Amino acid sequence: MVNGVLFVCHANLCRSPMAEYTARRMLAGRPVTVASAGTDAVADRPMHPYAAEIVAETGAEPADFRTRQLAPEHLTDAVLVLTATRRQRSICTALAPAALHRTFTLRQFGRLAAAVEPPLTEQDDPLTAAVAAATLARGRLQPAPGDADDLPDPVAGTAEDFRRCAEEIERSLRPLAVLIETAG
Repeated sequence: MVNGVLFVCHANLCRSPMAEYTARRMLAGRPVTVASAGTDAVADRPMHPYAAEIVAETGAEPADFRTRQLAPEHLTDAVLVLTATRRQRSICTALAPAALHRTFTLRQFGRLAAAVEPPLTEQDDPLTAAVAAATLARGRLQPAPGDADDLPDPVAGTAEDFRRCAEEIERSLRPLAVLIETAG
């Protein structure tokens, strides 16, 4: 996945597919690919019905989505890895230590990207520039307390829980979209 963002959650049923489709919409027209996987996914399952409903409301077609189990090559091929939780970030960096400096939780990256001060450094592509800028911001900001970087899993919740999760995903992705727009 060259120029790609990989979203990772537990089962690849809810959070990471909603993030994948949200990023695809927000980054349309940009040279950035997006994909998702789950640390404990059972391959080839459809998206959770509530997640599919939310994705469909944006005009996307989630019927063809199928879950996939996270593999080391997914991590090494991605320019940016965004996980739902700190635990999943740890799993990703254990599977592919080379991905450490480009692996963040989604909420963490959103906070870091929002703190980036333009102009971005010159890079080969806008996504690489955005990751480099957020990595620099990582050293300037205080860490978030406790589980503030974790995106709660709505899997056993209501449709409203999924909607709140989708809103948090979009809120966390906005700064990335801005950075890519600025760099590109």
